[in-house]
Amino acid sequence: MIWYKRRAHLLLACLAFWGCIAAALASDDSVVLRIYAAAPARPGSAPEAVSKSKASGPLAAAFSMKFLKSLPQQTFVAKTPWYQDPVKFTGPLLRDVLAAAKVKGKVIHATALDDYRTSIPFSDAQDYDVVLAYQMNGETLTPKNKGPLFIVYPYDSKPELQTVRFYERSAWQLKSLQVE
Repeated sequence: MIWYKRRAHLLLACLAFWGCIAAALASDDSVVLRIYAAAPARPGSAPEAVSKSKASGPLAAAFSMKFLKSLPQQTFVAKTPWYQDPVKFTGPLLRDVLAAAKVKGKVIHATALDDYRTSIPFSDAQDYDVVLAYQMNGETLTPKNKGPLFIVYPYDSKPELQTVRFYERSAWQLKSLQVE
């Protein structure tokens, strides 16, 4: 009987913990995206002396969903390799998010909640209308359905975007961007 009670308490504690996590992710005021920039080299310092405390460099910005929704929004419908039917995506343009963070570079390393990583040339954000989607088909994305954010290219806008190279640059469950 004691074993059963302990398991029940443990189960309730886990459910409460996950409920708090889900509530935090659902809140428009909680941070959903962190953007890191390459650590600037200090004059006269050795390269290894530059910010070893964070492998991803210093935090340049931390954005809430409320802030991301305040940026100009882009909506498009595209066929993807992950869904049988075309999908409608909504969110701010990646270039607007990077501009708000005041970061520039050559490469963007995107990291997902499950630590999946992909690299995106910084020029893609300028050359294509890449979106940080927070909605698919009008439904808010959650970690269970590729959220809170999903990097998506407008695949149907140009034939060159309908290749594995660009599909691999997409990342769902996005948590951070590192700009180098």
